[in-house]
Amino acid sequence: MSSLPAVEDLRLVQAIVRTGAVGTAARELRISQPSASQRLARIERLCGTKLFERDTRGARPTPAGAELARRADHILGHLEDVYDATRAAASGRRLVIGTFVSLAPILFPVLDADLPDTDIEQQVDHGHFLVERVAEGTMDAAFIAIAEQMTLPRGTIARRVGRDDLVLFVPSGVDLPGHGKQPLKDRLVAFSTYDRGSEEVQSRLVALGAAARRGVTLGTTVAMARRRSHLALVPRSALATELRPGEQLVPAPFRYRLVLSVVTSPTPPKVLMRYLPQLRTTLNLS
Repeated sequence: MSSLPAVEDLRLVQAIVRTGAVGTAARELRISQPSASQRLARIERLCGTKLFERDTRGARPTPAGAELARRADHILGHLEDVYDATRAAASGRRLVIGTFVSLAPILFPVLDADLPDTDIEQQVDHGHFLVERVAEGTMDAAFIAIAEQMTLPRGTIARRVGRDDLVLFVPSGVDLPGHGKQPLKDRLVAFSTYDRGSEEVQSRLVALGAAARRGVTLGTTVAMARRRSHLALVPRSALATELRPGEQLVPAPFRYRLVLSVVTSPTPPKVLMRYLPQLRTTLNLS
């Protein structure tokens, strides 16, 4: 018996997670429930662990089951794309590029506009997963902010795109920060950063008197500040292309630098490498 997962097995795990029941997943896949149950039992034997907690209310993934489902999504997503990727590769103008969720709404529209002759497949995930895909050869480049905070896998290299400063975003009609030792005293400040320094940023804002509130993404943080008319602390690149009339960016009350890097194989796509200086300028990186 092969220890490699079959496509049918991965689809079954996906379906059970999605529907919450083995019977419903079986009907969706047009197989019998006994057959689905037997296949699931075989998969669990191969994995050596229980993948789902099953009772009268349905089937809920264990941590192991959730991990297998996540990897099934990843593997099947690549399989579904394999013929399109092959055809695009024949033209020599296709790149698979990934980044993290906060940067995606900023980076991908810029790439799409500035590289119109390149077919870019956009992928979004956590930085370490993106780097794994570069290492396995299924992704051409990953734009991440944690390259200098992690050990890169063999077969990948990181290049600095540029340094990004945290700045205070001041919506239209909002007062500028004050002066002295606590320039943000009693001010609500939403904040977001795209590296692993959120706790440090929050503690420094609190020390300056702010009521610091973390935003889940850069876009969310800016939207919170606009809607509720308060300050936000974000990387300068977050508003590189969309500052509205009356809005302004002022220096943050403390120094904190982020580094945006691009991770590739040792032989990166030439079109992307030629474009990096322009991208640095567009995103207001230094």
